[in-house]
Amino acid sequence: MPSKKVNFTNSNGYELSAKLELPLLGEPDAYAVFAHAFTGSKSLKATRNISRSLTLNGIAVLRFDFTGLGDSEGDFSDTNFTSNVEDVIAACDYLKDNHEAPKIIIGHSLGGAASIFAAAKVDSINAVVTIGTPSEPEHVTHLLESGLEEIEATGKAQVDIGGRKYTIKKHFLEDLKSKNMFQVLKDMKKALMVMHSPQDRVVEIDNAAQIYKAAYHPKSFVTLNNADHMLTNKDDAFYAGNVISSWVMRYIDRKIQKELSTHKQVVARLGDDGFTTEIKAGSHGIIADESEELGGQDFGPSPYELLNSALGACTVMTMQMYARRKKWDLQEAKVHLSYNRSYKEDCEACSTEERMLHQVDKVIELKGDLTQEQRERLLEIASRCPVHRTLKKGVEFNSSLMD
Repeated sequence: MPSKKVNFTNSNGYELSAKLELPLLGEPDAYAVFAHAFTGSKSLKATRNISRSLTLNGIAVLRFDFTGLGDSEGDFSDTNFTSNVEDVIAACDYLKDNHEAPKIIIGHSLGGAASIFAAAKVDSINAVVTIGTPSEPEHVTHLLESGLEEIEATGKAQVDIGGRKYTIKKHFLEDLKSKNMFQVLKDMKKALMVMHSPQDRVVEIDNAAQIYKAAYHPKSFVTLNNADHMLTNKDDAFYAGNVISSWVMRYIDRKIQKELSTHKQVVARLGDDGFTTEIKAGSHGIIADESEELGGQDFGPSPYELLNSALGACTVMTMQMYARRKKWDLQEAKVHLSYNRSYKEDCEACSTEERMLHQVDKVIELKGDLTQEQRERLLEIASRCPVHRTLKKGVEFNSSLMD
């Protein structure tokens, strides 16, 4: 199933813009809602990278823009924390009405606070994840310091948040002051994971401690050491996504997927941004990418590295199968592979000239009580593995477009 842009209507009649990220194959094991940071959007890098980790592990993610932000309708200046919570609930309702009731809510910064309040009202939610979240919604008022006096005096002010101008009205502040998250946490009694960086200068780490203390078990705390508040370092976001993906599996019922049309089926998907590619190989998820030097994000091996990985895996498997059949003492087989091509450069030139990988150097390392004759025989066997023979002989391709 492809990822797709969707819209849903909130309680005030505004259409909110969202993107539903779906796993490559089969039905999702569960659905999650992602609530972005205060004045952010569904397209923040951290939001996208965390969502990718979840979809790779079979979880669909609906990430959306709050009212008046990103591509959603409405005026941000007319919103408040309560309307943010209602937007999260509207996202949950959309999934329930059109797909399946969500089991997971993930919230970043103030979006995390809104997620806690929403999770307390949505029965289907089993697990909640907060990232850099304030323990009291009112905490975000320190971001508005430049306009607080004007807001109190005139009822509104234009403030600078993250380099962008926003109009904040007095009702926004009054609504924040009225919210008691500690009581909500005590009453929620759902699985909670708190993620926070000790170096967060926007929302201090003490907030995470207060959230954790107020919540009931099961609860977990993960330190995002050296990360900034917005997880602008891609490695921090990728790490957070992987941890979340593993953690939520305890709180959802994984579905038994139907057999693929062939057990050897592989599907790869790349959107319109960067080179980070999701791969589903049987029941396993893999990420492929290009290095940062070549314009990628280096989240995974390049296509040539994957090709050589397949060759390396096939080589050591074949040698071990042969040695075990012969009852030889091959304790460990290792193959070192090297090549001198850039996949990105070869790909860019493929329409004008023939460029491809011409040579791979294989150095075999064997450990065990082996005779010289046995070692030489295993070296010969290494060149007979199916992937090696396929690459050497070549393969015929049949390509077609899907309707």
